[in-house]
Amino acid sequence: MISVKKKIKVALAGVGNCASSLVQGVEYYRRLGENHPDRALGLMHYEIAGYRSFDIEFVAAFDIDERKVGRPLSRAIFAKPNCTKVFQKKISDSGCVVRMGEALDGVAPHMVNCAGDKKIIVSGKKPCDVVKELRNSEAEILVNYVPVGAEEATRYYAAAALEARVGFVNCVPVFIASDPAGYWPEKFADAFLPIVGDDIKSQLGATIVHRALAKLFGDRGVKIINTYQLNFGGNTDFLNMLDRRRLVSKKISKTKAIQSQLQELLPEEKIHVGPSDYVPFLHDNKICFLRIEGAGFGNIPLNLELRLSVEDSPNSAGVVIDAIRCAKYALDLRIGGPLIEASAYFMKHPPEQASDEEARNVLERWIKEDPVCVEDSAFLCVSS
Repeated sequence: MISVKKKIKVALAGVGNCASSLVQGVEYYRRLGENHPDRALGLMHYEIAGYRSFDIEFVAAFDIDERKVGRPLSRAIFAKPNCTKVFQKKISDSGCVVRMGEALDGVAPHMVNCAGDKKIIVSGKKPCDVVKELRNSEAEILVNYVPVGAEEATRYYAAAALEARVGFVNCVPVFIASDPAGYWPEKFADAFLPIVGDDIKSQLGATIVHRALAKLFGDRGVKIINTYQLNFGGNTDFLNMLDRRRLVSKKISKTKAIQSQLQELLPEEKIHVGPSDYVPFLHDNKICFLRIEGAGFGNIPLNLELRLSVEDSPNSAGVVIDAIRCAKYALDLRIGGPLIEASAYFMKHPPEQASDEEARNVLERWIKEDPVCVEDSAFLCVSS
């Protein structure tokens, strides 16, 4: 294994609840220290290619809300409208200050005009030169946390990553790594810059549970007839998604993530996967109701119903920590373009779908062996 630098310099596009949980998490594990018995609690990998979770250093951040812009990142992550749980109150001040980004389509009109703490207050400051900030901060990875439906903003930050020559971790359902036209994968591959994407798959969330159960039905010879997944919560993500026009890519991403695990694709009218409503008092708690109706031996019907309750933002942060470290390892090795193995395991809409077990096995090989050789090997994918 090649020698590595012990810090990963990360920039954040969007300082919302997910960014807050990520920053808190890096500090939390840093303060636990290497010898603490809980040092790996909640992490899928304590170490990847010599990098630990607390080797991440936040050097740049971009947002558009006036309560965050101009403030140290260590304080901005706790500013409204953020409402995720605080599990690490003391955050070391790294000197990173949140800069004004381009608003573009990053905020739905109803979120500017709504009342209460979840309202977005767009700063009047002039947008910064994102490419210049990335270069000056010496960022190596840009994590995209703009809201669901922000197609233009995601492409803007992807282009900035290319120009600044940094890797890209795309946590939202805008198809960059999985671009069907191939434009973004080709651009990042030509620049020897890695992408992990698209649309983060939470540690133990609605999608990963639905996928596992759907595959279990098939493996046990039970035919799925109908299935739904209904999600609701009280954070700004759910408020944003009240504008159903912003959900097109999200529904595609979540639905394909489930369909890819089925032995036979369900007709559109037989599967419903997606956000349902916004319940303010839930804050960052996300509730999922899941139902699978099937037919077993002798065509006898059966059904399964499940209720899952999770804190939405911390549920994704540990996965992002792994995605960042894989992207950094790829940078060290000058591997560009979509990281197929990491994307298949960490993301809902990767360039190539696989079962979670298979994706995990191939990712472990990629981490522990020679990633270049694993990249060249056949990846057994399930058609989406």
